[in-house]
Amino acid sequence: MPRRQLGRLLTQLRMDAQVSMDAAAEELGCSRQKIWRIERGDTAARTPDVRVLCELYRATPEQASVLLGLAEVGRAEGWWHAYGRSIPAWFSLYMGLESVASSVRHYNAELVPGLLQTPGYATALFLKNRPELAEEERQKAVNLRIQRQGLLARRLPPAPHLTVMLSEAVLRRPVPDRPVMADQLRHLLTVGQRHNITIRVLPLAAGPPLAAEAGTFVLLDFPDSTLGTPSEPPTVYVEGLTGALYLDQPAEIAAYERVWRGLESLALDERQSVELIDAIRGECYE
Repeated sequence: MPRRQLGRLLTQLRMDAQVSMDAAAEELGCSRQKIWRIERGDTAARTPDVRVLCELYRATPEQASVLLGLAEVGRAEGWWHAYGRSIPAWFSLYMGLESVASSVRHYNAELVPGLLQTPGYATALFLKNRPELAEEERQKAVNLRIQRQGLLARRLPPAPHLTVMLSEAVLRRPVPDRPVMADQLRHLLTVGQRHNITIRVLPLAAGPPLAAEAGTFVLLDFPDSTLGTPSEPPTVYVEGLTGALYLDQPAEIAAYERVWRGLESLALDERQSVELIDAIRGECYE
């Protein structure tokens, strides 16, 4: 994530200074491809290189300080890298985005999102959907999912606000063990009381929303950087079976914002959602 932020800031400074990519490459004594990769955040930038580029782009002392700081932390890896190949490369990027987001909005018509799953619910899903996993790998995957939830309780940087829109079908679709599902619904009722977590239910009676065409998705918003510009553009994450899409073009964001507004207009409010979750827990699982 720091590499991506550094790349965007360097690109903006280069364009403001009217310096071509070829000229920047000549100043560093490197290829144009290296400048391109640095600006895309695909590779870590060496601190001496960033210092040279700051001088070339006539960065202010404050800008140079931020850029050099980003170059320093850009060589560090997130905690999730310790899980190695347990995390697909395309999901590792999402975890980086999620870790710096100020707002996470999640719509799911099929499952409770990972950020709100209990260990029992997560284990049941892996047993059913990934039966080929060895016990050790399955436990590692569950641990990763639960460890991710720590970002919702952190103090610094401030925890993001999580808003989840769940189809009523998610609540009525049992995992193999009824007590596990009862525990999961109790967990939703508990975490929904936190100031930074909002859970709303889309009732079956509302009919199919526009989101039925969009499918499950996550909308991520980000805080401003120390330079006053967004640290990341708003991003839509759409996950598939073998990969994921990261959408950040204005027209794409606008389309999913329209879907989200449709969900807000159809979903129960927070109080009604709590009442429905509790009613389904008592009716179906206890």
